[in-house]
Amino acid sequence: MATAREYKVEVVTEGVLGSLFFGSSKLPIEKMEARMNELGRPGWDVTFMVIEKKRLLLFWEREAAVITFSRTL
Repeated sequence: MATAREYKVEVVTEGVLGSLFFGSSKLPIEKMEARMNELGRPGWDVTFMVIEKKRLLLFWEREAAVITFSRTL
């Protein structure tokens, strides 16, 4: 018998002001870590994570981490 899984997707983006003024910024590692720990307590596991670049206005880009969590029901 197959076990059912539940999925959750979180998107964490770098700050807009850092991208506009400095051309790039860094992903908020502390925010990502806190969210992963928060979801880990009730049993969520990180299944997949990808970093993507999103266009910001005309000339700027900013990075976003798309994190997929899963847990067994």
